[in-house]
Amino acid sequence: MRLLVTGGAGYVGSVVSRHLLEAGHEIVVLDNLATGFADAVPAGVELVEADIRDASSVLSRHPGFDGVLHFAAKSLVSVEHPERYWHNNAVGSLALLDAMREHSVPRLVFSSTAAVYGEPDGCPIPETAPTRPTNAYGASKLTVDMMMTTESMAYGLAATSLRYFNVAGAGRGAGERHDPETHLIPVALQVVSGRREGLVIHGDDYPTPDGTCVRDYIHIDDLARAHLLALERAVPGRHRIYNLGNGAGFSVRQVIESVRRVTGHPVPATIGPRRGGDTAELVASSELAREELGWRPEKPGLDQIVADAWNFALQRV
Repeated sequence: MRLLVTGGAGYVGSVVSRHLLEAGHEIVVLDNLATGFADAVPAGVELVEADIRDASSVLSRHPGFDGVLHFAAKSLVSVEHPERYWHNNAVGSLALLDAMREHSVPRLVFSSTAAVYGEPDGCPIPETAPTRPTNAYGASKLTVDMMMTTESMAYGLAATSLRYFNVAGAGRGAGERHDPETHLIPVALQVVSGRREGLVIHGDDYPTPDGTCVRDYIHIDDLARAHLLALERAVPGRHRIYNLGNGAGFSVRQVIESVRRVTGHPVPATIGPRRGGDTAELVASSELAREELGWRPEKPGLDQIVADAWNFALQRV
């Protein structure tokens, strides 16, 4: 297939792009490079440096796409500046949907998030769980999910939303390199490599076994494979939603211990206040993805996830 990858210069988009190329697909990357990196785009792939709201002009210049994989979003989880999430994530995605309809692009796979569930009633979380986002990031992603449902019903779009839990690790020579970095594993690895003096644990009074937040970490390669399966199994006029996670949670303290084991270095940590919008526990039920996509994690171990992230970090020292 000929595919447009929005946000393909970012972490997830760049790894998925590599998987798509290996599977024989032809891709074009659209990214404004606000948070992405041009050198993260695979060699030989055309990079169109443009905003997602310019998608119509991009599709006009590059006709004949079979689908879009949509990763372009403001993704820093925060309760500050909500308008930025609405402008970029919601308004930008609406412009993309308009452009796809205008140019008859038949399928869309969307990078959604577990943040749509907010504070869940229980774990693991199925796709049928109530959606109660606690921040503008999760709310804007849920809005796009709802847009896709109506587009599929009205115009026959073959639509799939993949709700990620905590994506980590590295694959195919690409990995996390956010600036600033806020994700736990790469932050801990920055401490190990001497780029930070220590890290802050945002709260140790949550209702979890050790008081720190629990998250479901999924290897980036496992996540990427789910996107290829979603493309293959997309059905016109249907919007399918799948949670993607390992189905097992690890606390902040457990992740720090894994980094210590893998690297053999100490990871000094201090306790700070809770971070606005964080929930105590987010663990996925991915049974629907297993049943309908035939997907299952092949790299579920936390130490392997950390080791792959560490190897990528060492390559960039």
